[in-house]
Amino acid sequence: MTDNKPHLPCACTRRDFLFKAGSGFGGLALSCLIAQDQARADNSRITNHASSEIHGTTVIAVKYRDGVINVGDRRATANFAVMYDKAEKVLPIDDYTLLAISGSFARAMEVVRYLRHSFKYFERSQLQPMSLDGKLSELAKVIAAGVPAALQGIGGVIPILTTFDRKTNEGRIFFYDGMGARFESTEFGAAGSGSLQIRGVFDYVVKTKGPFHDMSRADALREALLLLDIAADLDAATGGWSKVLPLAKTITAEGIADVPEDELRNVVGELNRLGRNGL
Repeated sequence: MTDNKPHLPCACTRRDFLFKAGSGFGGLALSCLIAQDQARADNSRITNHASSEIHGTTVIAVKYRDGVINVGDRRATANFAVMYDKAEKVLPIDDYTLLAISGSFARAMEVVRYLRHSFKYFERSQLQPMSLDGKLSELAKVIAAGVPAALQGIGGVIPILTTFDRKTNEGRIFFYDGMGARFESTEFGAAGSGSLQIRGVFDYVVKTKGPFHDMSRADALREALLLLDIAADLDAATGGWSKVLPLAKTITAEGIADVPEDELRNVVGELNRLGRNGL
């Protein structure tokens, strides 16, 4: 029997639109929010979670002295059900580009596959790597192409693209709204259902501990994981680390690297001790 009950018309939550899109999102954000409010009552009665779209939740990117650190929880949700606790939400696109994803997980995987192929095809056909502006524009086109599907409830993606710019010798962070407009952040970026709750904490860290780009790798990793822990406390869709360690990757002049599990476990243990003693 076909389920004709409406699903949420957009993969992002109300908070994602307000945090990432702002007032510039215009009619699309407004229409999504209105439709979402209309559909929420019906969606609350949906019991077949397996047929619902799976969403990735909170991802964070912060600069540090040598590049950029990306962290993300591992939870993927469908409506109010936890579908998977080992989701990969920070994915390499090429040797110097990472994409952190929130929103429709299936759509995000499609975007990642397309970008990998597009960047490689350009390099092989033009005998040179695609420029940074070209990569950013390619991602913007993919996001904009998904708007009609997002409005029909099939899903959308709000990503963060991080890269190491070898021309300027610095890590760079770019985020997008649901229409594909891109913005560059000087210090940090966040997307997903827990991003709004921690928006002010980023500014607090910068004002009390100094800019992220002046921090060491260890300090930036600690602050990023603390932000993720706060998001998990305040947002039901963001997973903590009681069962599975979060995901963390760095991107520097040497390329992309995973943060070792032992290091993650040590930082998480330290934060857990601070939490028990009271921050």
